[in-house]
Amino acid sequence: MLDARRRRKPSIESQASRIDFDITMADLADIRMLVIDVDGVLTDGTIIINADGSESKFFNSLDGHGIRMWQRAGLKVAFLSGRESEPTKCRAEQLEIDYCIQDCHDKLPVLEKLLEQQGLSADRAAYIGDDLTDLPPIRYVGFGVAVANAVDEVKQYADYVTTRCGGSGAVREVIEYILKNTGRWQELVKRYLP
Repeated sequence: MLDARRRRKPSIESQASRIDFDITMADLADIRMLVIDVDGVLTDGTIIINADGSESKFFNSLDGHGIRMWQRAGLKVAFLSGRESEPTKCRAEQLEIDYCIQDCHDKLPVLEKLLEQQGLSADRAAYIGDDLTDLPPIRYVGFGVAVANAVDEVKQYADYVTTRCGGSGAVREVIEYILKNTGRWQELVKRYLP
C-alpha cells in the first residue's frame, strides 16, 4: 500500500522519472473512490454568466459515460468544487454522483473527512485536479492526476498527467486508464460489443 501522507518532490526531469515511486497495477486496483474537481476538469474552466445572473457550463458527454462505467464497476464518485454552482449540482444529480461537495476552498480536510466517513484510506482514492487548490488532495491520495491544462505545479506533483484537457474527455481518460490497467474494462464493454 502507498503511504497516504507521502510528499513527492517536483523535478525538472522527464515525466517518466519525476515520480519518487512507481504506481503499480495493484495500487490502481485498490482505488475505490474517484474524487473530481469540477471547473477546469469536468469543464474547460469557462463559466458563462447569463444576463439574468444565472450561469452555464459545458460538460463533456465522454466524461459522463465514463463516470457511469466507473459506477457500474461498483466504484464511488465525488465532485469536490471550490465554487457553488447550480449547473454542477444538476450534473451531479444527472449522473447520480455519490457526493457533490461545493464551495470548498480548503479541499484536503474535506477530502480526509469524506474518506474517513467511507472507511477508506487515502491510498484507496484517486483525485483529478487542475489548479493550486487541488495540489494538497493530489499529493494526499493514492493516485493523483493533473489534467493536461493544469498549472505547472499541479503537473509536477501528479502521478499521471492526462493527454486530454479538462472538459475534453480527461476524466474519461483517467477512468479508462484505471479500469483497463486493473482488468475491469473488458467486462464493462461487453454490453456494447456484438
